[in-house]
Amino acid sequence: MSEKSEGPAEKNSTMIAAFIGTVPMSPTMVGVDEVVGVDDGDVGDGLVELYGDVVLRFVSHPDGTDVPFLPGFEGVSNPDAVDYGLTRFDHVVGNVPELAPAAAYVAGFTGFHEFAEFTTEDVGTAESGLNSMVLANNSEGVLLPLNEPVHGTKRRSQIQTFLEHHGGSGVQHIAVASSDVLRTLREMRARSAMGGFDFLPPPLPKYYEGVRRIAGDVLSEAQIKECQELGVLVDRDDQGVLLQIFTKPVGDRPTLFLEMIQRIGCMEKDERGEEYQKGGCGGFGKGNFSELFKSIEDYEKSLEAKQSAAVQGS
Repeated sequence: MSEKSEGPAEKNSTMIAAFIGTVPMSPTMVGVDEVVGVDDGDVGDGLVELYGDVVLRFVSHPDGTDVPFLPGFEGVSNPDAVDYGLTRFDHVVGNVPELAPAAAYVAGFTGFHEFAEFTTEDVGTAESGLNSMVLANNSEGVLLPLNEPVHGTKRRSQIQTFLEHHGGSGVQHIAVASSDVLRTLREMRARSAMGGFDFLPPPLPKYYEGVRRIAGDVLSEAQIKECQELGVLVDRDDQGVLLQIFTKPVGDRPTLFLEMIQRIGCMEKDERGEEYQKGGCGGFGKGNFSELFKSIEDYEKSLEAKQSAAVQGS
């Protein structure tokens, strides 16, 4: 009996499974699927457990080319669509009970390296804290930060609150890159009457005095004033400037929220002489962690106050 030969998609799926099975720390496979293409060729698709209920998808094209859509999907044109300036996912942050084993597991089967690390001394408040590590691929275009709670503080860590409300490890927030975050926010606010996201409260005016000191040579005074008006946080490392703003949780629990982010600087040229921005330019807002942490703590306190009032009134 002759064996059925593998098609391109099956070969790609086999290659994905074989690769994952040979790395130092093999992950738990969720599935290897055959995705058959029409115009763009066949595609191999492999899913592995990342953390909690989150899976990581590997996609392989037969000739190694990069196509914008999986087979069966195609771009559509909508002349009435509003351009908010959002371009792609910048990073996806996960909350886990223990950072070290989770980071070792992910790095073990992806080959990702440590891009940045933060401790509770860097990012916590007087009441609580967290530890965080950012993992990145070789080009640092794929960024996977991980957070763990710190215990024994005055207040329960917001990471622990997330884990309890989410039912375990999961995605804390998704950062979406913008080519001009100030314009993005103006467009979003102009349409807020139709629904949308609520953003965390802006920092106090004195915060922007510090912004002028650290980024006044990159941002104009008008831009800094607009950052203050919109509540945009600003940070800088030795390579670039970071603008960021966070939404409140998108659901009715203190779990998933979104970040709008713009990175300025870090322009380099590839072998063809074309300019590109280095991954992770401007860092991850280390200088803003405590401001963000305090905003989320205040939001959690407001939820607790509402819940307490509801109980007393019942």
